[in-house]
Amino acid sequence: MKILSYNVNGIRAALNKGFAAWLDAAAPDVICLQETKAMEEQVDTAVFEDLGYQHYWHSAQKKGYSGVAILTKTPPLHVEYGTGIDHMDFEGRVIRADFEKASVISLYLPSGTNIDRLEYKFKFMDDFQNYINSLKEKHPRLVLCGDYNICHRPIDIHDPVRNKNVSGFLPEEREWIDGFMKNGFVDSFRYLNPEPHQYSWWSYRANARNNNKGWRIDYNLVSETLKNNIDRAYLLPEAKHSDHCPVGLELKF
Repeated sequence: MKILSYNVNGIRAALNKGFAAWLDAAAPDVICLQETKAMEEQVDTAVFEDLGYQHYWHSAQKKGYSGVAILTKTPPLHVEYGTGIDHMDFEGRVIRADFEKASVISLYLPSGTNIDRLEYKFKFMDDFQNYINSLKEKHPRLVLCGDYNICHRPIDIHDPVRNKNVSGFLPEEREWIDGFMKNGFVDSFRYLNPEPHQYSWWSYRANARNNNKGWRIDYNLVSETLKNNIDRAYLLPEAKHSDHCPVGLELKF
């Protein structure tokens, strides 16, 4: 089961940059999208159907903002739009597709761009932890794909010293994601890739991507119960439809 996760920073913009041809070549079984920034009816979804994908969208109520989606070649047994927690679902940040072997979530965790959003980010993190604690009792084989907007460790950011007071690398954020992983999840990429200088997001400023001054904030976390099914985990930095790159996971059953 080949799963990709990709914050596309606007699906319509990504399509204009060749996203469909790239998707056809990459050929994942499932791709989780974040920051779609569009309602389903605003997107030419026929392009995905022509490639053999069923598609499911959970958009923010505010137009042009946030939003997640799942595209899949395998028909899901069930799709859950949102979490049932109003403040999360209003911003279109979680969608889940259940398959025979695993349940796959596309997650877009808020960024803490200012003090109000940082406070909201922590509220979201706490509520998401509680939601997952409850969900995994019913769905013990979870794959949580998405943009977490947090670097876990110093190895995951190009300059840990200068960014120690920047949201995305704050001690409290890092402590949360560390605890989240220790509560039953494996960072599939780090499980197989201990090397430094591997990132999934780069600022548009100061030629950051060409200089590989990035952050690894996109993860495919898998339940401990799926740890032995992890066959490959990788980043795809050559895909350039966004300021993020796709993160890949292949599970063997």
